[in-house]
Amino acid sequence: MPVIALAEFLYGIGQSRWRTAYEGWLDANASLFIILTVERETARYYAEIRHELKTAGTPIPTNDLWIAAFAREHHLPILSRDAHFRAVRNLHQLTW
Repeated sequence: MPVIALAEFLYGIGQSRWRTAYEGWLDANASLFIILTVERETARYYAEIRHELKTAGTPIPTNDLWIAAFAREHHLPILSRDAHFRAVRNLHQLTW
C-alpha cells in the first residue's frame, strides 16, 4: 500500500462515525500491508503521469497522482471507484 493511500485511509477513518471500529481493524491487520514509500523512481513516474494528464487536459488530484505513480512503478492495480483514474494510461483499476 502506498504511504499516500495509507494517509488518505487514516484521514477517512478520522472523519468516520465508525472511527473506533476502523482503527481497530487497521491495528489488527496492519501487518498484512507492506507500506511503499516515495523513492526517486516514484517521483519520476509521478512527473511522467502528471505531464501526460496535463497534456491531455485531464488532471487528477495530487494524492491520486502519487497513488497512480506507485501503481505504475510497482505494476499494481488501483482499488478505487474514482473515475478519473481511467485517464491514466497503463493503469489497471479495480472497483467494487
